[in-house]
Amino acid sequence: MLQRVQSLLLLGVAICMILILFFPIWEEQSASQTQETTLDAYTLALISSEGTSSQIQQEDNTIVIAVLAVVAAITAFYEIFRFRNRLTQMKLGALNNLIMLGSLGACWYYSFEGEAYLPGRGDYEIGFFLPAIAIMLNIFANRFIRRDEKLVRSVDRLR
Repeated sequence: MLQRVQSLLLLGVAICMILILFFPIWEEQSASQTQETTLDAYTLALISSEGTSSQIQQEDNTIVIAVLAVVAAITAFYEIFRFRNRLTQMKLGALNNLIMLGSLGACWYYSFEGEAYLPGRGDYEIGFFLPAIAIMLNIFANRFIRRDEKLVRSVDRLR
């Protein structure tokens, strides 16, 4: 049933994990404003800008973040449509928490890798916080799924 609270929360999980693909995760700018390091779901890049032109000096592949985000979104969508089997839904929720923790850990790891490019301290952008929001939504969805399962079991005892 798609109108249940946990289904809406799981839809929020899927949306958050898809949005990671489009938002920046981490950025750092040099003191002279001529170099910038950016991290998104696909690349970690050191960009040097001179006047109106900008040139990529160093670029690393961070596709692991994108793959984990897509897998977590697909798992959340699949979990929504497994509403007839709440135990499977709870197991998928636990698996999805691990996947999202992996994506959050990958974001954190690559942001530390990016700090080696430029001296100073970078700023975390909205893309870094989206997996944390998705994890919280998933935890709440699992609580509602567990509550439904307890309700069904208590009704079965009365029969």
